[in-house]
Formats: sequence, C-alpha cells, structure tokens
Amino acid sequence: MGNLKIIYWTTTLITSIYLLWSAYGYLFSQTMIEGIEKLGFPNFFRVELAVLKIIAVAVLLIPQIPIHYKDWSYVGIALFYLTAIIAHFAHKDPIAINLINVVLFGILIVSNMYMRKVH
Repeated sequence: MGNLKIIYWTTTLITSIYLLWSAYGYLFSQTMIEGIEKLGFPNFFRVELAVLKIIAVAVLLIPQIPIHYKDWSYVGIALFYLTAIIAHFAHKDPIAINLINVVLFGILIVSNMYMRKVH
C-alpha cells in the first residue's frame, strides 16, 4: 500500500503544481495572457480557467472531500488538457507544447487510477 500512495501523491502533486503554476500565469503573466489571447480565447475564459484550476487543486488535495467530487475535478482537468491540445494544434504551435500536455494528461490518468486504489 505504501508504494501505491507514493505513486498517487507524486502524480497528484505534479498535477497540482502544474495547475497552480498555470493558474498563476493565467492571472499574472503577461506572456501567458497574450498567448491565450492569440489562441483566440476571450479574456473572461482565461480568468475562469484560472479559478477552476485552483478549485480543482483544492478538491484533489483535501483528503476529506468525497471521491465523487474528486472525479469531477479529474474530468475538468482532463477537459482542460484536451482543450489545450486542440487549441495548440489548431494554432500550429510547436509540437513540444502538445507533447507536454499529453504527458501531463498521462500523469493525470495515473493519479486518477491510483486514487481509486488508495481510497
């Protein structure tokens, strides 16, 4: 059980750190704000995504929150990654950006799978 928890918490923390970094950038980094604008998304969507990412991290990290709420966070995060992949592909951004998103999507899947094993 110890190894399962290590895998779960490692993947969950990687996901959470990325989401918090991304949310911070969406709110305060001029480069990221301009990048989202170049992808064609409205300004309110950028702020909405930042807030939803922060909420998702809280739901994932607070142990007392029931699993069915955590499931919804995983779904929301997965939709974020899929939206990012599609947007960057349509915008013809460098493939490295989408590779990062695909890897993060994989880490998210592992986190979700191991959440079920440790809870």
